[in-house]
Amino acid sequence: MEETRVAILAIVVESPEHIDQLNEILHEYRDYIIGRMGLPYEKRHISLISVAVDAPASIVSAMSGKIGMLDGVTAKSVYSKL
Repeated sequence: MEETRVAILAIVVESPEHIDQLNEILHEYRDYIIGRMGLPYEKRHISLISVAVDAPASIVSAMSGKIGMLDGVTAKSVYSKL
């Protein structure tokens, strides 16, 4: 079994029409998600989402990649050193 890592995914949503697809991806990886927080930023018409995960690095990378492939959505991951 692959070792897991704790990480945060930072997601910026600039195109709200892809929210359903984003939620489907997050649902697909629900077993790895510790928690999530979304902040709508009306002034700039974007949403900022942070997702805390405990998963193998390959899973975090796959999730971040799938999310980042959505038009108008950017995702970056930051890993703990643990």
